[in-house]
Amino acid sequence: MSRNAEDLAGFIRDRAGAEPPAYGMVLGSGLGHIADQVDGVAIDYADLSGFPHAGVSGHNPKLVIGDLEGCRVAIFGGRAHYYESGRGDAMRLPLEVLKALGGERLILTNAAGSMHPDLNPGDLMLLSDHINFSGLNPLIGEKTDARFVPMTEAHDPALRAAIRVAAEAEGIPLMEGVYAWYSGPSFETPAEIRAIRTLGADAVGMSTVPEVILARFLGLRVAAISTITNKAAGLSDEQISHEHTKAMAPLGAAKLERILRRMLRG
Repeated sequence: MSRNAEDLAGFIRDRAGAEPPAYGMVLGSGLGHIADQVDGVAIDYADLSGFPHAGVSGHNPKLVIGDLEGCRVAIFGGRAHYYESGRGDAMRLPLEVLKALGGERLILTNAAGSMHPDLNPGDLMLLSDHINFSGLNPLIGEKTDARFVPMTEAHDPALRAAIRVAAEAEGIPLMEGVYAWYSGPSFETPAEIRAIRTLGADAVGMSTVPEVILARFLGLRVAAISTITNKAAGLSDEQISHEHTKAMAPLGAAKLERILRRMLRG
């Protein structure tokens, strides 16, 4: 744990109280408004030295800590992506801070393209596993033997079960599948999509996998959910763009919000 993370955790406790968050959440496209519904304290990333400035439209760079559905949460309202800086560990400090605050569980969300015939725009996919198609790793350069992180059950079975129970209680279909991380920022080619699909991936996106690796490195339990915003390149006639992603994300985000709120209520 870095000294900076400990210092920032102390600063945050002074602002938001010492109670550890039951869940940390990193919100992807279409879910930023959830942070505004937390009864608590909002701290701009600009006030947290070393925190990344989320440079992607549709992300709201602030940390919100407080009560949501009777549960103490720490919501990271934006993420830094590898493609913004070339740093796979861009989210390491925020997750170190979550750990320093006493957090043990992390929920990640993202927008993704579908390669599965039964996953369409507006659908949700709970990640059962992932493929690091980029070949990059946020632990490159880590000096300790802790870098050799086992990833056999990277996506925590108990957290996934809780999310499935919440989805069923809300009557929302929730498919499980494998997510492939492609570094971006350009979208994938049809040939790359065919390759990823052949390898066993069901959805593809430009985030999440680095945070999963970092979370496991820090000893956090983690689960992740994708909002499907489009069919991947070559699988439909739709024009893929970031504007299209932002426009389609709310379709699944409303359902995902219901699932997350139900899960928090326990």
